[in-house]
Order: sequence, then C-alpha cells, then structure tokens
Amino acid sequence: MLSCDFPPEVQSLFEKRFTYKKEQDWSLPATSEVLSADHKEFSRLLSLKESLNKVKNLLSDKKLDDWHRHTSFTNKAGRIVPEVRRHANAELCTQAWCKFHEIVNTYPLLPNTALWSSELNTLHLCEAPGAFISSLNHYLKTQEVRCDWNWVANTLNPYHEANDGLVMIADDRLIANTLPWWYFGPDNTGDIMSIKYLDGLHRFISNMSSVHLVTADGSFDCQGNPGEQETLVYPLHYCEVVTCLATLGPGGSFVLKMFTLFQHSSINLMYLLNCCFQTVHLIKPGTSKAGNSEVYVVCLGYVGKDAIQEHLEKMMAHLGADVGVKSLFPHHFLPESFLQCHQDCCTYFYELQTQTILENLQLFAHMSEEDKLQLKLLREASVSYYIQKFQIAYMPKKHWLVRKPQVGCSFNTRWVGTRNRRTDTYNERKQLEALSWPEKVSQGYFTSFLEDHVDGDLGRGCFLEGSNCELRHEDWYDLQGPRHSRIQSSSFCDCDLLKKYNESIEQGSIVSLASFSCPSCPLQPAEDVVSSLLELVQNGHHVLVCGAYPVFEVLHQRQLSLGFLECPPLQQPVSLLHDGDPAYQQQLLSVIVQAFQQLQEGDSFLLPVLSSLTRFTAGIVYVLCHCFQIISFSCPTSHLTCGTNAVLFCCGYHPLPSPVLQHLHHLKQLVEELVSSASPQQVLEFVPMEELLKGPFLEFLWDLNSTIIRRSLHVIGLHEQEKILSDKRSVRDSGEQK
Repeated sequence: MLSCDFPPEVQSLFEKRFTYKKEQDWSLPATSEVLSADHKEFSRLLSLKESLNKVKNLLSDKKLDDWHRHTSFTNKAGRIVPEVRRHANAELCTQAWCKFHEIVNTYPLLPNTALWSSELNTLHLCEAPGAFISSLNHYLKTQEVRCDWNWVANTLNPYHEANDGLVMIADDRLIANTLPWWYFGPDNTGDIMSIKYLDGLHRFISNMSSVHLVTADGSFDCQGNPGEQETLVYPLHYCEVVTCLATLGPGGSFVLKMFTLFQHSSINLMYLLNCCFQTVHLIKPGTSKAGNSEVYVVCLGYVGKDAIQEHLEKMMAHLGADVGVKSLFPHHFLPESFLQCHQDCCTYFYELQTQTILENLQLFAHMSEEDKLQLKLLREASVSYYIQKFQIAYMPKKHWLVRKPQVGCSFNTRWVGTRNRRTDTYNERKQLEALSWPEKVSQGYFTSFLEDHVDGDLGRGCFLEGSNCELRHEDWYDLQGPRHSRIQSSSFCDCDLLKKYNESIEQGSIVSLASFSCPSCPLQPAEDVVSSLLELVQNGHHVLVCGAYPVFEVLHQRQLSLGFLECPPLQQPVSLLHDGDPAYQQQLLSVIVQAFQQLQEGDSFLLPVLSSLTRFTAGIVYVLCHCFQIISFSCPTSHLTCGTNAVLFCCGYHPLPSPVLQHLHHLKQLVEELVSSASPQQVLEFVPMEELLKGPFLEFLWDLNSTIIRRSLHVIGLHEQEKILSDKRSVRDSGEQK
C-alpha cells in the first residue's frame, strides 16, 4: 500500500493528467470535408503559444550544458532512472522506460485477459532505442501477465546510410540483437511517412490476429527552432496517428507522444482521436522533465477502422509530401464544447511548464544551501514514491529480451557520447548558422584537423585477425533499396566526423584529394608500403597486387612471386557518395571475384579502397576477414592508385567454401545488371547486419574510416585556408592597383 507520508510536491509530480469530457456531438465530418480546407488558427490558443515562447526565450542566452546540468539537479524525478535500474534490474532502463511504466500502471492499456485468448500483439512506432518494449516486457513478467506476446517495432533505420546520423538514436543494443522484429519498410529507411511503408507494414504484421496496443514515441531535434516545435513535428504525428488507425484492432489502445497543442493542426488531431476512441487522456509523466513541452496522449477503446474506413482512406492518400498542406478538418466544424475542453487542457499544461521554467531560472540565478537540501530530500522521496506507486519489482536477467547481447554499435566504447553533443547557446547556434563558409573556415572550423600532421604510414599497427568461424552464408540475403544520393551516416564511423566531411565537400572548393597534399606530411613512398606489407607476408608465398603499380614495381625488384590485377579508374572527384556509388561497388566486387580465382593457400592480397562506410563495402571486407589470417591498412595511397584513400593488406589466404564463391558470383551479376540498366535500385546489404556489428571487425572499420576522413579533412582544411588567404591577397592587390 502506498504510504501517505510523501510531501505534496512529490505526489503532485505524478498527478499531471487531463481527461477530455466527450460530448455526443463530437463526430467526424463528411468525408468530402476532410483535408479540403486551408489552415486557420484559433487566436485564443495562439496567445498561449506566444506567451510560452516568451518564457522559453529567457533561456536563449544560457549555455546548453550549464542549463542541462542545472535542470538535471532541480528535476525532482532526476534520481528515479538509476535507482529503478538498480532496484528492478531493468533492461534498457532509460527515462522513456520509466515514463511508459508510469503510463501502463496508470491506464488500462492492455485488453482484459479474458478476451486475449492468451495473445497480446503490440506495435511500437518510432521506438528507438526500444525502451517502451523493454518496459512492457518488465511489466508483463513482474505482474505475471500470462500471454503469448508478439511485438513489432519501427524506427529510422540506424544502419541505412541515407538517414541522417545526427537525428537517429545512437543506442542500438536492443535493435541490433532483435533485428527480425524491426520493420524498416520497402525502402529500408524506416521512414513511416509514406503509403508504401504502411502497405509493407500491413504485410509484415499480417500474422497477427489483431493489434491490441500501438505506441508512438517519435520526435526529432528542434533545438534550431524550439518555438516552432509543434509545426515541425506535426507531419510525423499525422503519420503516426494514421498508421495507428490503420493497424490497431477494435477496442485497442494508443499511446502517442506530443508536445504543445496550440495550433490548428494539433487541435484537429486531438479531435480525430476523440472521435475514434472511447476516452482520451493526456499525461505528463513525473519522469518527464517538467520544464519541457512533452505530453503523452493515451487513447482507450478504439472504434475500429471499419467505422472510419472512408475517412481513413482519404487520410492515407495524403501520407508523404501532402502532409500538412491542407487542414484535416475545416476550422468552423470543430464543436465549441470540444474547443473549450481543449483550451482547458492546453492552459493546464502551459501553466505547469511555465511555472517550472520560471522556478528553474530563479534557482539558476541563486540557489541557497537550504534550496539544495530541500531538492535533495524531494529527489529521494520521489524515488520511493515511484517504486511504491508503480509496483516496481525485481526481474532476473533470464527474462530480459536480450540476455546476452552480442552485437551493436553501442558496444563500441568509441561511440559513447559522440552524437547530439551541444554545449553552445541557442543564440550562438543561430550566429554559427549565419556564417558563410569562408567565415567558418577563418574562425577555426578545421583547427583540430589542421594539427593532424603525420610523418608516415597512417594505420600502422591497426590489425584485424581473421575469423576462424565459418561464414554463415545460408543467412545471406541481397537486400535492395533505392539508390543513395549521398552517404549521410554510417554504422562504421563517427557520424559527427562524417557530417563535417560532407559539409567540407559541399561547401569547399577541392574536387580531388589526389591533386592537393600537405607539404608537412610527406607521402608514404612505395618502398615503405612494401616494407609494411612484407612484415605480414609469409615467406615464399605469392602476392597479388590490385592497382598500386608503384608497389608492384618495388615488389618485382625484390624478386617476389607476384600477380597483378588491373584496377579500373576509380571515382576520382571527392563525392558525397563515398563508397556508396553503385559503379564503384561493381568495380570493387569484380576485383574481389577475380582475386579469388587467382589466390592460392597462404597468398597475400593488396587492395586499394576509397572507404568502407556502407554495408555493401563492409560486407566485402567481412568476406576478406574470413579468408585471410590478418588484415591491415595503409593511408594515404592516392599517389599509388588514383582515386583511392587507403590500401588493405590481406595476408595468409585460405580458400572460401564453394557456396560462398557462388553467392559472390550471383551478387556480381545482380550488381552489374542494376548498374548497366541504370536501375533506381542498388544492393544495400548482402551480409546480415548482425554479423557486421561484431566488436573487433566493427572497430577495425571504425579505425579505417576515421583515419581516411581525418586525413581528408586535414588536406581539405589546408587547401581551404590557403584559398581564403589567396582570395584576400587578390582583393588587397586589386585595391592597391586602384
């Protein structure tokens, strides 16, 4: 039983709830009126938005790390997550885990057990990293709910190179180890904002008799324009709602994360949900930071899609580019009783948020020792209250979804803390965005890379020992998707580093790294490359050289047993496609297949590469890892083979099994057909992602790609600085002549 001795400040923290009082006249308009009118705002709600933004603007000069540290301390629920993680042995215990556990214990989200037929089916949209799923698993196991639970999840695919790495969740420890349960759509991106995704999802969950619960926890970073968060996120909310209405079974429940609800678009969504569910609630979980706009819409008792079929079909037709162009319902149609109820709801959460922000500002200016002690006591009391009220119980690891995680980028310690790091203020960010490219360069954009002068071989000492286990080629599947237009993220590189590289390519003036070098970084001569190679080569064995003719010449002079593979001209201009160009991938695969036809037991192979940012190229390196005893690399090598950035040393060959070679031949034919026909498709992956995310292999690719990119940024930075100085001299000389 819950103790009554808790302070009122703690109890009120977990009572931020609102319920819509549904009236009989709340019904959907005629289908012809849906998505037919222009948006028209309600002035009384816009005044709340303006007032809230004025309060938020008081934070514009606060440095994010300082303000975050302060609000983390003043957050009365701030100690709950680590204490629940320890107390309950909770899997993937994050703030989202605790928020969902609060929601599922507050509202009857799950159907009556008597109606389940021992089956529970749930769908989780925009779910990364998977905390709602692990929280629900904990609830079912500790509450001893006996059912056959099936779940399917969606998120932006963290492994798709066209997705922006800085808007995705870096933590993939659940995703990587439960990939068969995640559906990323026919284009493999995981983007739910299209009718193609919804069609594919229907097929993916077709084995479920009925979906009992849908959750949607989607959002994205709005730090660049926080005052317009509601407008920016609306298209995603629309798609989440439509996907839910199209998949949820009659009587089912829906949990949707939203933010402020002042604008006509959000008001329409709330009216739609009130018309489609028996009851609609809003809750601001106590474990949600009190100063932000986040709220969760909890909808219970779905009427079923058959009851709204015509409306749903029209809404589905507007998924994609048309989202938000027209108003979901006409301005005049919304009943006054609903508008008043909605205004009461918005005012309630507005007052809670502004009160918290103003209190935090006051404490930021001055916090006494008495204030600190009081906050400490409230934080401790909140932990006890949460654990008691929401029945947090210990769960042994054997009941976790992932008992022994094997793979994932999250397990590479170099990934920790590399994404979404912001320490500047909002005003400083806006000033940075306003800078021209020359101004950015002049103000130190390349400073850290300009110091990376090297005396010799980059990559020396970085080795990947070949795997002794057999290739599980029977699990391989040639995954196709739309052609990349650019590589924006990679599971095999720090995405912040890749973003800087892409911006430098877009904004800078250098077109070929081969045409420019650093005078303080002498290029590694072919003799040094040969020396590095010979340290690994077994005596008396054959060496097969691809391209890199200067290296072949030195080896020939040393009278080694040699073979040479012609390397077609590779992609020479610096490109945002990197190694994602299908033509480059075709050439690389062709060279590999030719090499395997010539290599004998114990031989070595020298292979020039651009990079290994894509799953396709990583798959090729993965195959090499399984047929050579050791792999190393050397960088830079554009002077040895034009258009390349590094060369792989592959030593101690042992032949691949015939089925693997056959699969590679089939893959080669498929890639050639797609390239020769100028198909809009390309092969994205052929080795399963679970295999590519394993520790030593992942770290080797991290080292390879980071070395290539940092070296490239070093060269580009020198070039850009020299160009700016040259332009300034030209302007000065021109002025003197006048």
